Amino acid sequence: MLSPDFASRPIKKLVLFDVDGTLTPPRQQITAEMIKFLGELRQKVVIGFVGGSDLAKISEQLGTTFDDFDFGFAENGLTAFRLGKPLATQSFINFVGEDKYKKLVNFILRYLSELDVPIKRGTFIEFRNGMINVSPIGRNASQQERDAFEQYDKKHNVRAAFIEKLREQCQPENLDLGLTFSIGGQISFDIFPVGWDKRYCLQFVENEGFEEIYFFGDKTQAGGNDHEIYMDARTKGHSVKSPAETIGTCTELFLR
Repeated sequence: MLSPDFASRPIKKLVLFDVDGTLTPPRQQITAEMIKFLGELRQKVVIGFVGGSDLAKISEQLGTTFDDFDFGFAENGLTAFRLGKPLATQSFINFVGEDKYKKLVNFILRYLSELDVPIKRGTFIEFRNGMINVSPIGRNASQQERDAFEQYDKKHNVRAAFIEKLREQCQPENLDLGLTFSIGGQISFDIFPVGWDKRYCLQFVENEGFEEIYFFGDKTQAGGNDHEIYMDARTKGHSVKSPAETIGTCTELFLR
């Protein structure tokens, strides 16, 4: 049975959205059109976002609409909210341990020092509560530089090659870390414990009594950071290429 908190919604379903490329253009703010659409959708179904970025970055993108979601999951759900109230959190550093974390970071820094890419800026490693984010060109890159690297990476597979080297380092004969890797956004990839991908957030919603859980994301291909939750048996996954497609598909499904 659906929680009484959501009993007034006529459609007893949950719709979860990735943020970058699904609700907003990558690392950009939500549009007035999307804000209006989400308000209309929330009258019909329960809605939530699930992003790989930390809460501060997602808040910058979603702005005042942050409180207009029933569920909010930053860092794949390692930071979680239900109707504005925080749920349990987890810590990457506690899982890995300080000694192995330092060895992992040292390897990443050595690899980055020898990596030849068109530009390098700043903030190549970003430590988050539930993961670390690695960018071959640095997160301080401008939007124009991000766009250019995204196209460069499609041709040269810089991030995919980096990940393969990291997988080798995490094997039992090396650091012996149970970590996984996923490419998200335009310039970076995430590293987190196995099982801490976007499926992690489902533990907070799967017993709420929803008839179905929908997920919309743009990085649904193998290796993308939406892939696991998109393929999960508990969700009905939809792959989109832009916020406009998100609005169009959801309108057909829930607002006709």
